Parts: sequence; C-alpha cells; structure tokens
Amino acid sequence: PCGMFTGLIQHMGTISRRAEAGNVIRITIDKNGWEHDPARGDSIAVNGCCLTVVEKTGEQLDFDMVRTTSDTTTLASLEVGARVNLEHAATPSTLLGGHLVQGHVESTGTVVHNREFEDRGWILKIKTSETLSRFLIKKGSITVDGVSLTIAETIDQTLEIALIPETLERTSLSLL
Repeated sequence: PCGMFTGLIQHMGTISRRAEAGNVIRITIDKNGWEHDPARGDSIAVNGCCLTVVEKTGEQLDFDMVRTTSDTTTLASLEVGARVNLEHAATPSTLLGGHLVQGHVESTGTVVHNREFEDRGWILKIKTSETLSRFLIKKGSITVDGVSLTIAETIDQTLEIALIPETLERTSLSLL
C-alpha cells in the first residue's frame, strides 16, 4: 500500500542497520523519539519515498526495498548513521500545509552546492536529469528528500531552492 503525504517532515530518524538478501534491501530506521507509532503495514515516507513498515521492534522500524526503489532513489546508498526525513501518511483530518505528495520518486539529482550566500541566503542547487528538467518551473512545487519545496530558479538542467532556517533545522537538507 502507499499513502499520500504533504511533504512536511515530522521527524528525522537514523538508519541503524542495512542488509541485502537477493533483490531486497532491508533498512532499519531508529525513530529517535518520534511520537508517531506506526504499525506493521503502515506507509511512511522515508526521504520522500513511500515505504511499508514490515517489522517493528521498539524504536526500530524495518522497511524492505526492491531494486526498482533502490534504482530510483538514494535510499540504497545511505550508510548506517545517515539521517532520514520521516512523515506518516496523510489522513482526511491532516492539515495540508505542504503539497500533496504521492511518495513515488521520479528521479535523483546531484547537489551542485548547498550553502549560504551573503546576498541570497541559503541556496540548495541541484542538477537534474534532462527528462525531469522539462517539468521544472520557477515557483513550481517539488520535493527533495521528501521535503515540500518551491523552486526559486531553474537554469538549464539545474534548479535552485532557497531554504529557510526552519527547514534547515527540521530536515536533513542541510546535510546534503
């Protein structure tokens, strides 16, 4: 099953284990005190990718990924200790303060720079694929690692996002 999300990150977890068995990669995420208590079978956006809880032990949540997921996201490349953005699926009573997000990751990009500029504030610049870049527009919506964002600028195959201090503090985007 897959849910709908808002792109408003609720908590940051930490990858505590990673294992591969055939075509399946299992990642275990420590909830780090997240108050949400998902059950087995619940959909959770992990860095924006909708994953299903397959096991739960205390603060540890296990998720399985098949190659399709690992090929279209950065999740398979994350090491133990990496921080990840977490969001539970939206319900009819969820405040929709972000964008409606399906949790289906379309593409990955490469960070060109992620830093503060004296005259522009904090700018995250990402090089995208040619396929994705056709759909990017200035002031359009996008999610990066599950965070609902507005595109500040597009130039060729790159996009720039201006990040506010709240986003830098509450998400893993400052670590990119």
